Amino acid sequence: MRPAFYVLRPGGWRDYVTLLHPPYTLWHLSYIVLGAAIAPEWRPDRLGLTLGAFFLALGVGAHALDELKGRPLTTEIPRPVLVALAVASILGGAAVGVGAAVSFDLTLLPFVVFGGVAVVAYNLELFGGRVHTDLGFALLWGAFPVLTAYYTAAGRLRAEAFVGALFAALLSFAQRRLSTPVRDVRRRGALPEGPLFAAAESSLQALAAASIALAVCLVLLRAT
Repeated sequence: MRPAFYVLRPGGWRDYVTLLHPPYTLWHLSYIVLGAAIAPEWRPDRLGLTLGAFFLALGVGAHALDELKGRPLTTEIPRPVLVALAVASILGGAAVGVGAAVSFDLTLLPFVVFGGVAVVAYNLELFGGRVHTDLGFALLWGAFPVLTAYYTAAGRLRAEAFVGALFAALLSFAQRRLSTPVRDVRRRGALPEGPLFAAAESSLQALAAASIALAVCLVLLRAT
């Protein structure tokens, strides 16, 4: 049992790096780049704001909520700190989104509202866990970022936006199917081991690297 004073400790810096889950956060932020890059006009200022909003809500907020549900990342960050991080980051991401909508296009507001509700519903497994499924993950963390980034840049959605969203959804579906067994084992307090776990981990790392490389390629293509 942890000592009583444990709840007063904020956790070590390595716990916070782990909470960000860098390769997988960058993986899903790469979908933002994809959506912005396939839009008719290249708008790096809008891309930057969209990345900032999703980094706060997804990279920090979603992982903090997820850690509250069962410690799949095995950090020792106290629950009150995780709650504070989740609330601050999700509200911060929403504030960035509202600011972008006011500055560029008020029709972005439904994307902001939907994203804020989705991150809470998915990670806290609300509505009886109906959102917390393979399909929910694929749509919310794959397709939705692409569509949001595209719409932020273009002000409309065209066929290529939906094809890009399909790509991200399928890749995210594969990610969740590979990662779920590993996360379930970690939530039970055991260490993943064996060739199947090793293969799943290495496959996920390769897919993350490929998606990030694609995003860098698209930025270079549009920016030069």
